Amino acid sequence: MSASGTRVLIAGAAGGVGRAVALRAADEGATLLLLGRDEEKLDLVRAQVAEHGGTAHVALADATSAEQVREAVEALRHEARGIDVVVNAVGINIKARRLEELDEADWRSVLDNNLTSAFHLTRAVLPGFRADGGGLFIHISSVAALVPDLSGAAYQASKAGLAALARATSLEAAGDGVRVTTISPGLIDTPFVRHRRTAPSREELASALRPEDVADVCLAIIRLPARATVSDVVMRPTTG
Repeated sequence: MSASGTRVLIAGAAGGVGRAVALRAADEGATLLLLGRDEEKLDLVRAQVAEHGGTAHVALADATSAEQVREAVEALRHEARGIDVVVNAVGINIKARRLEELDEADWRSVLDNNLTSAFHLTRAVLPGFRADGGGLFIHISSVAALVPDLSGAAYQASKAGLAALARATSLEAAGDGVRVTTISPGLIDTPFVRHRRTAPSREELASALRPEDVADVCLAIIRLPARATVSDVVMRPTTG
């Protein structure tokens, strides 16, 4: 099977992983629905999708706004005449992440962007999936949801919450043909690593995952028949 003809909505499409998924899906003939808040970057991804022979529709929304997400999803659904897959690649982190320096505003910002945004997206998409007889959510989480690290309490809490949201969605909507996958990668070489207090070393980046690695896993899951569900995928760089 391939992703040809599949309508794939990517939230956070202007980021490293979101862009990689868009281009991989375009290579296989999918229709891309690009959601984000940076119009210039989204237009660039749309142009790159076209260079790969694909078609992309764009909608702007702040992922932390329920109303903006709902309106954007409705617009994209209308333009593409449906949505088959949602890849949620929205995520942020901050430099001041240790508990003694993490203030409430930053805590709320990380939770809102990484977790509440996924809630808004799920609520906006789920009725259409149910009406259409099914659909696939793929959430890009992090190994920080599984093991302690120095990514910070807010980030780890948000990603653990995302995994819980995914499990709850699967439990409640599996009977309607809705499948949910959580992908938890380790270090990925994207601009996101600039949010670390100390930048990764050249050696760390040399062995890190690439956005295309995560995109390849997303496409492998998208290609599966509806009878098959992949609940969780953990990806780590191979070292040593």
